[in-house]
Amino acid sequence: MPAPKLINPEIDNFYAQTSEENRLQLGLGPLEFERNKDLIGRYLPKKKGVLIDVGGGPGVYSEWLAGLGYDVYLIDPVEKHIKQANKRSSKAKKPFKSILGESRKLEFPDDFADVVILHGPLYHLQLKEDRIKSIAEAKRVLKPNGIALGFAINHSASSIAGLLNGFIHHPALYEMCKEELTTGLHNPPDNMPGILPSAYYHRPSQLRSEMEEAGLTYIDTYAVEGMIWMDKNYFETRGDAKKKEAMMELLKITENDQALLSLSPHMMIAGRKL
Repeated sequence: MPAPKLINPEIDNFYAQTSEENRLQLGLGPLEFERNKDLIGRYLPKKKGVLIDVGGGPGVYSEWLAGLGYDVYLIDPVEKHIKQANKRSSKAKKPFKSILGESRKLEFPDDFADVVILHGPLYHLQLKEDRIKSIAEAKRVLKPNGIALGFAINHSASSIAGLLNGFIHHPALYEMCKEELTTGLHNPPDNMPGILPSAYYHRPSQLRSEMEEAGLTYIDTYAVEGMIWMDKNYFETRGDAKKKEAMMELLKITENDQALLSLSPHMMIAGRKL
């Protein structure tokens, strides 16, 4: 008898059929990857430390973090990702450890890690109680003064993308966007394969509220892509070094602007365990 899945089978099947390894190389992926490394890097210990990459997928970020000299533990509920992460680790200059598991029950002792990164749990868990439990688990395994970094998808992300690409008037997509804007619940249409399966898309204020409810002290919220992805000539701009530098400056001076956070598809929140 096969082992029970640690997550919703719908999510497990989605990642079994798609390539998370390649996602950060396509479309807006390079911007997301560049920004995530920048934002995470601001909270890394100055010297050696223990990092837990929860929902770390095939290990792209874990490989980078281990390469910086940290002791890295990747946790993911998708068996395919663990196999890919193990393969990646075996080829890395400094390996990291990959463990099949999930965010609501981390198999680590109290006060174990310097930084816990929540890459997938905050949007893959639709129930608030599950997200709170995941953040509380991150807090439990953090050392005093340790940092939790959580990544979330904005409640406005699909609607803005739909408006920009002209798909907003597709009836099923329109209904999906309305549900996300009003409830945060993301449930993709059955006739649109390839869209992220059932998820929760946060308002920035809700993201902070959940982190504080789980017992962490709020530090800040950051726009990952910000509003620069809406440049109609974005890919041309990114290919021009001078234009890219100007756009990244625009992003950095607005990354904490609460009034503009909802224009960014992804957000990162930082909290501390006191």
